[in-house]
Amino acid sequence: MLYFHKIIEITISLQIIILSTFIPVFITFPFTNQLINTIDMPISWQVPFTILITLIFNGEVVTIAFSIYLIIGLFFLPVFQNGGSIGYLLTPNFGYLLGMYPLINIVDKLNKLNHKVHYFDLFMYGILGICSMHFIGIIYSCIQILYFKKPEILIYNISKYSLGKFGYHLLMLTPLTLIIKFINNKYKQKV
Repeated sequence: MLYFHKIIEITISLQIIILSTFIPVFITFPFTNQLINTIDMPISWQVPFTILITLIFNGEVVTIAFSIYLIIGLFFLPVFQNGGSIGYLLTPNFGYLLGMYPLINIVDKLNKLNHKVHYFDLFMYGILGICSMHFIGIIYSCIQILYFKKPEILIYNISKYSLGKFGYHLLMLTPLTLIIKFINNKYKQKV
């Protein structure tokens, strides 16, 4: 029976990872003249939802689901944010996908603490996990640049794929904290 529950958790995690990849992030600002201004952020909900499902389930389940996601994206369907296939290994984006493994591992350490998850802890572990994800992405980009002998694109890749998205990823920790607060409040009411 435990094996069946693990399969369900992996399937749910995989579905959330795939779906959150395709959901763009928008911020809307209402104006006084009844118009709404929408700002499109250059990220998806994949990083916040990966943190969330790691807190709900555990790191082992999410790691398995994320590995299945990578296999599907590389060999079967274009489920990554900018496509898919084996050629995706040559893009700098793939380094940030590899950086999700340390992110999952770091957030799982927060999950394994014996006390209740505090919001400050979530921010600290979230920041550390996001920093590690971007660090792995930068290292992957540097390896590609050394291999292809194209040092002129290093600054471009780091600014576009890391510095351009790092602040947005940190900003997304705030709604994630609100979601977790909502889940904790609902859980307290049922207990």
